[in-house]
This record gives sequence, structure tokens and C-alpha cells, in this order.
Amino acid sequence: MKMKKISLRLVLYTFLTVCTLFALFPIIYLFLASFKSNAEILTSGARIIPEKFVFENYSQAWNLANFKQLTVNSVGMTFFIVVGSIITTTTLAYVLQRGKFKGKKFLYGLFLSTMFISLGTSSLFPQLQVAKTLGINNSLIGVIIIRVFGINVTQLFIATSFMSTIPYEIDEAAKIDGCGFLRVFYKIIFPLLKPLIATSGLLSFRAAWNDYMLPMIFTLTHPEKAPLIVGVVSLRNTGEAASSWNLMLAGTTIAIIPMLVVYLFLNRYFIEGLTSGAVKG
Repeated sequence: MKMKKISLRLVLYTFLTVCTLFALFPIIYLFLASFKSNAEILTSGARIIPEKFVFENYSQAWNLANFKQLTVNSVGMTFFIVVGSIITTTTLAYVLQRGKFKGKKFLYGLFLSTMFISLGTSSLFPQLQVAKTLGINNSLIGVIIIRVFGINVTQLFIATSFMSTIPYEIDEAAKIDGCGFLRVFYKIIFPLLKPLIATSGLLSFRAAWNDYMLPMIFTLTHPEKAPLIVGVVSLRNTGEAASSWNLMLAGTTIAIIPMLVVYLFLNRYFIEGLTSGAVKG
């Protein structure tokens, strides 16, 4: 029996190790390829270890893409999208989960039904037209407004599921003390949503930091207002002849560092927020 447990554990650890290697391989390859020359990437890109480490890729990428300004743009855009998304998502989830009004189930079902519809880039033109009408189509402000008020249905589903685990008795006790519907949320319920806030914030951060198409369109005429990801992709076209993949890979490596750091610190709360909603929702 003991040998059987050891064998099963060995098989499990081997399987998990293989899965970990598959998950980490793209990041490892990206990091090592960022030290290759462009010629080496084009001629022998399958080789993992560079023949010669070219550290100048990072300094060139930093200077050509104006990383300092673009990073400030990305941080500002991401911050407002994350904070705004947390507020709108948790508030809407509270109304749909705790509110009592006609058509609530239909409205929630309507939101969830959009999870099965992939609009892709087909929604870009209508979004751009709305932004033009409001006069916010030439800066990241338009992107922030669209992302904040264009509710992410996945986050809404997680939020409503998590909120259903909070006992209704808390609401009733607060109402007896004189709290209204919204005051119950901001004074009582919202402070209890720390795992959910971390989960929603992390999902919003990932989406905002990696957002490319919409910010690129909104900053075409003002490239100095573009976020970091748009600047990183533009590094590919800085070469005189061939695409500068080495610079783009170096820029991408720099760009993913903040995301890895955020995941490292919020991973525990992220998993807690997901599992709480999944188990009891």
C-alpha cells in the first residue's frame, strides 16, 4: 500500500512538473530570445540559448519606444480601469444579487448570455463612433470609459457568485440600524469583498495592461499618449529592412515584469476569490 501511494505521488509530481514546464516555456524562451541578435532570431530562432548575449537590445528598446513616458501612460490607464471596474462590477453584482425589482433575473441572464457571444474586433467601429460623438476618441480617456462601463461579464459572474456566500442576516442587521440599500453595500458588504476585489482587480489589470487594439486606434494621431504595449509592438517596425524582433522581444520582456509581480503578490487572494464563488455560487 505504501509503495502504491509513493508511485501515485511520483506520477502526480511528474505530471505537474511537465505541465509547469509547458506553462513556463514561452516565458523562458521569450526572456532568452530577447538577448539574441535579430539575425540569429530570423535564421535560427528554434535555438533556445543565444549564441551571443546582446544586452544592447534592452537599451535600444527602452530609448526607441520611449519606455518612460509609455509606462506612465500604461500605469495611469490601468489604474483607472482597475479601480473603475472594481466599483462598477461589485456595485452591479450587489444590485443583481441583493436587489429586489422586476426583471432582475432576465437582466442578469441577458448579461450572462453575452459570455457566449464573441464580438472580437467587430465592436471597435461602434465604440469608436460613440467615442467620437462624446469627443473622447483621441486619448486614453476614451479607452478608460469604455473599459470601465463596458462591464466584464466574467467578473460580474464571479462577483455575484462570491456575494451570494455573504449571509443575508448582515444586510438585515444593518437595515435595522438605519442603513439604506446602497449604504449597506459601501459600509458593510464592500469591506467583506477583499478576495473578490483582488480577483476582479487582477483580471482587470491583466486585460488593461495587455490591451492593444483599442488603445492603438485611440492614439493613432497622438503616439506619445499610447500605452506601453502599443509602443512595444511598434518596436518591430524600427528596423531599416527586416522586422526588429529582437527589440520587440526585449520590450515585451520588460512589459511583462509588472504583471508577474502583481500576480506574485495577489495570487493567494485571486485563488480565494475564484474558489469561494465556484464552490458556493
